Amino acid sequence: MHTPKVVTFGEVMMRLSPPGYAMFSQAKHLDMTFGGGEANVAISLAYMGLDAAHVTRFPDNLLGKTATQFLKHHLLDTSSIVLGDEMMGLYFLEKGAVHRPSQIVYERKNSAFAKIKPGMIDWEQTLEGASWFHWTGITPAVSNGALECVSEAIDIANKHGINVSVDVHSRKNMWDYGKAAKEVMPQLIDRCDIVIGGAYDFQELFDIPLKGEHNEQFRKAAQELMKRSPRIKKVFDKEREAVSASHNRIMGRMWNGEDFYKTEKLDVTHIVDRVGTGDAYAAGVIYGLLNYEEDADALEFGAAACALKHTVEGDANMVSAEVIQDLMHGNTSGNIKR
Repeated sequence: MHTPKVVTFGEVMMRLSPPGYAMFSQAKHLDMTFGGGEANVAISLAYMGLDAAHVTRFPDNLLGKTATQFLKHHLLDTSSIVLGDEMMGLYFLEKGAVHRPSQIVYERKNSAFAKIKPGMIDWEQTLEGASWFHWTGITPAVSNGALECVSEAIDIANKHGINVSVDVHSRKNMWDYGKAAKEVMPQLIDRCDIVIGGAYDFQELFDIPLKGEHNEQFRKAAQELMKRSPRIKKVFDKEREAVSASHNRIMGRMWNGEDFYKTEKLDVTHIVDRVGTGDAYAAGVIYGLLNYEEDADALEFGAAACALKHTVEGDANMVSAEVIQDLMHGNTSGNIKR
């Protein structure tokens, strides 16, 4: 049986954080790993058993080669990664606990990825044989070159009938190169098949008004988005209830143009690492859509994947499809598997 191939595109940064739950002011050394929204999705899918490739640009030095090796170690095809310039994007994470929130500081301006330009990636070759292409709203926020590259990739994917998904979440303070999310994102989202985002995202990007309570707000906003962008087939969202930094409740919901689905809330009572949980949800949704006939099952799988990521250190969800399916089917015991 053919294993679907998923290609993702975006910046990968070095992550530096004090060990455990120490604060920066207490740290004498920092633990190092690598992460980035789209690469987190690819790694998650690889651990679920799919063929996954990540495309990015790293500095042409020891750090770039180490980051590439990290992705290879976590089962990814890195053959389309390009090297150039000297700077690796960084982010510093101080993990929160109980009532103390996590804090992140980024250093990514002028990174090798920020200097990417159209034509540096051979998208025809990279997307050959792919079933899926995934990107996030963070990538076009990095630089004009990154915006042009993701637009180029979407065009090639559209041409070859490859499913395109986007997690529209972006960060306002990243858009500092002369363009705003509102003028860039709609024309990219218009060319996508699957959209992950909430009613507030669609209000901000498309001026879609908020109407009704949470689930109704989402359904109406998704309905309006699909009316404006007919290519979009399904819209997914997740809702997080933060009891504390250590205790969250997770719920997934979706609209497919005809039916609205939502999951029961999953209680995550002891968070190990919250970073990358949205990426785990996106990966779960992609895996679910590729492997289940029913949208409700794909949604349940996505929500279970998201919940499980809270128990995994690092940026990516290194959990098998079987473990996710256990939780999806109601096994919350966490018993030892022998």
